[in-house]
This record gives sequence, structure tokens and C-alpha cells, in this order.
Amino acid sequence: MKVDTRVFGDITKNEEAHLFTFSNDNGMIVSLTNYGGIIPSIIVPDKNGRSEDVVLGFKELKNYMGEHPYIGSLVGRYANRITRGRFTLDGKEYRLAQNHGEHHIHGGVKGFDKVIWDFNEYADRDRAGVMLDYVSHDMEEGYPGNLTVQVHFSLNEDNELAIEYSAMTDFPTPINLTHHGYYNLNGAKDTIYDHELFIPADKYVVTDDDLLPTGEIREVTGTALDFRVPKLIGQDINKIEGGYDHCYVINREGDTPELAARVRNPASGRIMEVYTTEPGIQFYSSNFLEGLTGKGEINYRKHLALCLETQHFPDAVNQPGFPNTILRPGDTYKQLTVYKFLTDA
Repeated sequence: MKVDTRVFGDITKNEEAHLFTFSNDNGMIVSLTNYGGIIPSIIVPDKNGRSEDVVLGFKELKNYMGEHPYIGSLVGRYANRITRGRFTLDGKEYRLAQNHGEHHIHGGVKGFDKVIWDFNEYADRDRAGVMLDYVSHDMEEGYPGNLTVQVHFSLNEDNELAIEYSAMTDFPTPINLTHHGYYNLNGAKDTIYDHELFIPADKYVVTDDDLLPTGEIREVTGTALDFRVPKLIGQDINKIEGGYDHCYVINREGDTPELAARVRNPASGRIMEVYTTEPGIQFYSSNFLEGLTGKGEINYRKHLALCLETQHFPDAVNQPGFPNTILRPGDTYKQLTVYKFLTDA
């Protein structure tokens, strides 16, 4: 296995981003840049051996530096929404950047998706990948504490793309990291309506009209959100205003990675399975994707891709009944998510 490295483009006069391409013997090729931890491309074969790119992205760095809905990005310090960009921790109120109306989303105006990460690439017989490192300084985007973060991207010969996260802090702070890839297993030829989705979750996080959690966890039974029996995404998407943008509660039995979702595209025979140690997975059907032109001059539009973002629950800092997202000095934040690619037999 190997990693090829080249300059992706200039960030400033004195700063440049790199593009890393790592591949295995099965024809799977992943590209990653240390600008925002973005994955511009994942190429995998279909059931007939024909390779295509299965994530949305851009050809040039300048497109990622412009406005876009976190396409392929590493998201932090806190993925998803925080109500009114405020939370109280140990008796003190903190105010974050309000970059989503009056609310906070995905780490703020300059979150982890817009910074240059230090890097260290490697390859051996079993795996190839890149380790990204970043220090988020005290009060960056309003978050307290100096947070040291490592994110390890690696590919193996089983077509598993693993993302391992770890972080430490010198002061109590919220943390909720994820990766925001937009997937279309048919090479973005059409919408995701013909993708078959399986999410083995009995419950989901209820949200209001602004997609902010109410604090309630509800059963999926009898709703269009029920994917416990695999079904086409297009089957019930019109029953959900705008489309899917929901955090599912993973049926967890231990600390090891659990199967959180499985997507299959019958036309190509491609399958993607998602395993994670996180308590939740956000299924987003790219409801606000429009007005962008991506690789291959494809016009990106609503419902062209799906995101499966493994994470803690949104707004957990303001919801005492949700799993804890506060990292304290002396503790280590860790999570592992694996995207495994297969084809129909």
C-alpha cells in the first residue's frame, strides 16, 4: 500500500495545502487534504469492476475555500447545532459564534473544516493513511480551553476507511467531532432516491422547526424515519418536510464499533457500511444542496447525496438527558468510525 503526496494549492502567500492519495490492491483510492480534513474523492469499483467516485467534491482547493455546505469536511469542535450558540458549563455561560441564524453549527465561522492541519503520512503492508494534528486555542470560536486534536485516516485491504479521533484539553470544553462526507454510490448520476438504506435504530432525537432538539427521544415505529427494514430512500422522503436530517440513537451493547447504517445502490451493486463507537448517527439527505458545480461539471442539487455523520447528539450541552459531550483535563476523547465498501456478490 502507498501514499502519494502533492501540493493541492495555496491557502495564503506563505501557506499551502497538501493532497494525499492512498490506495489498496482492490482498486479503492482515497484522497485527503490537510485543509479542513476534507476528503475530495473516494473511488471504488462497482459489481462489474468499473470504478467511480462515490463522494461529492471539487477539483480545486479554491472551491473548498469558498462557501459550501461542509462538503467532505472534518467538523468540530462541535458537530451539529447548539441552540442560540450558548451553553453553561460549571456555572459559567459561554457564547459561541452564531453562524446558523441565531444558532451555532459545526464549530462556527472558522471551524475545523477551514483550518490547516499538521500531517504525517505513512504506509505499510496492511494500511496506508495520514495522521492530522491541530491545536484549537482557548476561546477559538468561543470555546474554552486549549484542545489538542488528532484524527487518523487509514485505508486497509478490506476496503475499510477508518477515521480515529482523539483529543485532550487543559480546561473543560464541549467536543463532538464527525466527518461530513456526501455519498452517492452511483457516481452522482442521479439522486439518492434509488439507494436502499438500513439503519438499525429504534429511536431518534426529536427536533423543532429549526432542527433543534426538544430533549425528547422517540420511537421510529410507524414513522417515515423507520429504516430497520431496508427501504429505498425515495420511498418516504416526501413524507418528511424538506427531507431527512435526523439523529438516530444507535442500538449499542458495548464500547466496540456497532453497525450504524448500511447503504446499497442496486444499479451499481455498491454497498457502504458504517460502524462507529458513537451513540448517534445523523442521516442527512442533502436538503439544502444547490447552486454548486462539482467534479465532472456536475450540478449539485437537492437530494443528490446522503450524509451519515457519526456523532454525539446535537445540542447535548443544553440537554442534560443526552450523553455527555464535555471533555475535562486528564481525560481523553476517543471515537472510531469505519466506512466499509463492498459490492453485491
